[in-house]
Amino acid sequence: MTDSPTADAPVAIDGVISELAGPWQPRDLVIANDTVVRVARFEGEFPWHEHDEDELFLCWDGSFRIEMDGRSSVELARGDLFVVPRGVRHRPVAATTAHGLLIERPETLQYGN
Repeated sequence: MTDSPTADAPVAIDGVISELAGPWQPRDLVIANDTVVRVARFEGEFPWHEHDEDELFLCWDGSFRIEMDGRSSVELARGDLFVVPRGVRHRPVAATTAHGLLIERPETLQYGN
């Protein structure tokens, strides 16, 4: 996939998932309206972090939870969507393998900014 994927052809998300290098290594699917749609494999616990912008999670398959500092955790199953507000310290956690789509700005750093 190129550094700046565009929506000039359909993206087979399940195909991209099968090619993921490993957990917590997201891959950009497409850029639209100054945002990037990424897919990642979730396994275990990701480090705590926060962003200067909102981060959208869509559970593609399996299930995972979003733990947030000072807030209740949110459980996501296939088809569930949740937005972590900017500035909220959080981490995704998956007891078993799951996949999720993330919608964020292209410059968003994986471990927070």
